[in-house]
Amino acid sequence: MPTPLPLIAVTMGDGAGIGPEVVVAALLDHAVLTRCRPVVIGDARRLREAARVLGLDCEIAAVDHPRDAEFTPGRVNVVDLGLLPADLPWGKLSRFAGDAAYAYVMHAAELAVAGEVHAICTAPLNKEALHAAGHLYPGHTELLAHLTGTEEVSMMLSTEKVKVIHVTTHIGLIDAVHRIEPGLVERTVRRGHEAMVRAGTPNPVIGVCGINPHAGENGLFGYGEEDEKIVPALEKLRADGVDARGPLPADTAFFLASRGDYDLIVAMYHDQGHGPVKVLGIEAGVNLTVGLPVIRTSVDHGTAFDIAGTGTAEAGSMVEALRQAAGMATVPAAPAA
Repeated sequence: MPTPLPLIAVTMGDGAGIGPEVVVAALLDHAVLTRCRPVVIGDARRLREAARVLGLDCEIAAVDHPRDAEFTPGRVNVVDLGLLPADLPWGKLSRFAGDAAYAYVMHAAELAVAGEVHAICTAPLNKEALHAAGHLYPGHTELLAHLTGTEEVSMMLSTEKVKVIHVTTHIGLIDAVHRIEPGLVERTVRRGHEAMVRAGTPNPVIGVCGINPHAGENGLFGYGEEDEKIVPALEKLRADGVDARGPLPADTAFFLASRGDYDLIVAMYHDQGHGPVKVLGIEAGVNLTVGLPVIRTSVDHGTAFDIAGTGTAEAGSMVEALRQAAGMATVPAAPAA
């Protein structure tokens, strides 16, 4: 008996943003349904409004549990939590939408930890709305780590041209430099290596950025941070057979990766990795949380309040996020008859 397609919980994100639109459009994409069985955790009424603004004729079907979903062309299955007010405007910050977005992620995490779905794929939430609802997390990465009881995770961004994993993310630059140390660098590289292997690259070549301009240029810039914080980790990784190279000048590392010299780049802080990725392919970029006990992918864009409810949002990143979630998910084989 063939292994079934992975069952993926798709969180709707902030209902005031473009999440409902990109979710509906992506789940009606034929290529998505050939790779996975996606079920939305969200609000059926809002998805119907999104279908209307997109001009799409489809069925938004509420189900009690992902296992109850039926997958036929033109049907979007949703576990309807019914948390959004009927008059929620598009494109406006709302604590109600922030609270609902939190609930969608929490429900999806519970399903994933229980083994009732094989992966999570998230539409964008709004950090300000999340905080207004009393959920004080910097974003999905930290929220999912908390909900799954995971002490340390990494953010990984993936585009067609370049993939990057971050040693630090949502903290100030001065704090990031203080936090970087050999153990954290080593663990981050290992998580990236494992994710690349799982995604089908058995021997990834990993480029590790320095902290200072020109990776310190032999002590000309900075105070020896590369030698103190990065080099010891690379020596240990290479001794274990991980092809980790560096420290590299960040201003050239991404160019080299985009032409194929590296399979994965390790960025030391948020903007060092995010800036090049967004230039090289945000439209179809995917955000992965690496180190969780469950697979989680996400669109690599925000809630885009300025175009929410207009039917103009591009669903390419959501389609790609679902594709990568399906590709990395492990589905237990069906029992023999």
